Amino acid sequence: MKNNRRKFLELAGALAVGAVAYPQLGCKEAAKDFKKGYKEGMKKAAAAVKGDIDKFGIQLYTLRDIIGKDPQGTIKKLAGFGFKQIEGYDGDQGMFWNMGHKDFKKFMDDEGLDFASSHVNIKEGFEEKAAQAGEIGMKYLICPYIGPQTSVDAWKKVTERFNECGEICKKNGLRFAYHNHAYSFKAFSGMIPHDFMMENTDPDLVDHQMDIYWVVTGGADPIAYLEKYPNRFKLCHVKDRMKDAGDDDTATCTLGTGIIDFPKILKVAKDNGMEHFIMEQERYDGTTPIKCAEDGAAYLQSLKFV
Repeated sequence: MKNNRRKFLELAGALAVGAVAYPQLGCKEAAKDFKKGYKEGMKKAAAAVKGDIDKFGIQLYTLRDIIGKDPQGTIKKLAGFGFKQIEGYDGDQGMFWNMGHKDFKKFMDDEGLDFASSHVNIKEGFEEKAAQAGEIGMKYLICPYIGPQTSVDAWKKVTERFNECGEICKKNGLRFAYHNHAYSFKAFSGMIPHDFMMENTDPDLVDHQMDIYWVVTGGADPIAYLEKYPNRFKLCHVKDRMKDAGDDDTATCTLGTGIIDFPKILKVAKDNGMEHFIMEQERYDGTTPIKCAEDGAAYLQSLKFV
């Protein structure tokens, strides 16, 4: 780590000196070329500082405002940022972006990407989605939202449906998981809904995706849940929360600029069976979705556990 850091600082220093000297040569083209080289050099320097997560991914919902116009072009940019895994979502163009599932798989392979998982509507065509996902080697289909329930019996029906989805996925060679929101950590009818879901879903059929932002926003402790239910959380959303956000539940921000202690939390996560680290961002104050993705990749690439 010390050698990597030294290389980074030496390269960054050399480039900074050049940034001052080069434009003074009076050649606009040379300055333009330098600017391009400087940017590429900084990326290489950042890449030299290797973090503790070998492969990390991104939930395409982060790019929801722009990806629909050019899905393939947007995904190619994500590969260029260093993402190795992609998590999709079941939007207007489907989880394969108006491509056949095999064609989409080939496109992802050509870009060096693993289409590891997707959020899907479990109430419509789930068996067909599971069959297609299994056929192209996806690892997970995930329920992204179930909503607060009105009774304990209603929560029981939720867990029964999750177990059914797990059976369907298992038959097709992949896994099923549930992605949490803040509501499931709020006390209800003498229990905590998320604990109820953890304890009433079959570990052989159902995994869980911890959205760390929503755990924190719901007033719970991610580390406590990771340690209480080891090897149940196989995927996570690495999503940061703004400082001084108060009760604002839309306060996502660029990774590394918020209040969540990812170096500590993700270390515990990995020690307790976490396999997929997937960034997501839903708000872009003063920036853009594609810049958030680029900054998030740089953050995850250099993240060191503590």
